[in-house]
Amino acid sequence: MQELILVVDDEPKIVRLARDYLEKNGFRVVSAGDGQSALTIARREKPDLVILDLMLPNIDGREVCRILRRESDVPIIMLTALAEEVDQVTGLEIGADDYITKPFSPRALVARVRALLRRSKGEIKAPSIIRAGGLEIDSEKYSVAFNSSPIRLTPNEFKLLQLLASRPGQTLTREQLLDDLHGTASSVDRSVDSHIKNLRKKLEAASQQNMIETVYGIGYRFIEK
Repeated sequence: MQELILVVDDEPKIVRLARDYLEKNGFRVVSAGDGQSALTIARREKPDLVILDLMLPNIDGREVCRILRRESDVPIIMLTALAEEVDQVTGLEIGADDYITKPFSPRALVARVRALLRRSKGEIKAPSIIRAGGLEIDSEKYSVAFNSSPIRLTPNEFKLLQLLASRPGQTLTREQLLDDLHGTASSVDRSVDSHIKNLRKKLEAASQQNMIETVYGIGYRFIEK
């Protein structure tokens, strides 16, 4: 299931910018324009991460952060127009996990969100051997076989197959796959499509099955036969 991000800012332009890029990169987004609404939504929706502006009407971001931290361990990225070190340190001292200053790069924000989610939830580690039907993926031997017949894959094809097969039935976005492959993601980088195309051909030639399903406009998922 896609992670839910709560964006809290009293500037509609900032909220729209963050929402557009987060949704484009596979996240669900809810938003709030003041501190009280942020607390209400956070308690009701239980977001996976909160992007929280420091300067808010009603209840300011510092107090919202303190309250959220008392009530949960939800990851918090503090968003502020103030670049002074004291504000950054204050945000971290009251419980924020990271901070980013305005104006910010939307791609940098998405990268921070992904990195913090990985740190907070822990990387999903694939088992050393994954078996699905007649397919066997051995991460220690770096080998793939179907009904004991080896399938030769490139390093990127192997990693993509391992990522998808370790989460059968779960849709992974192109950006998530690129992020896992290279440590960065770009909405304009389509190299993952080429790797998937070649991987799919090799799997189908060996198994006569379509194991990787395209989820149009989003990404791919592994289908266990």
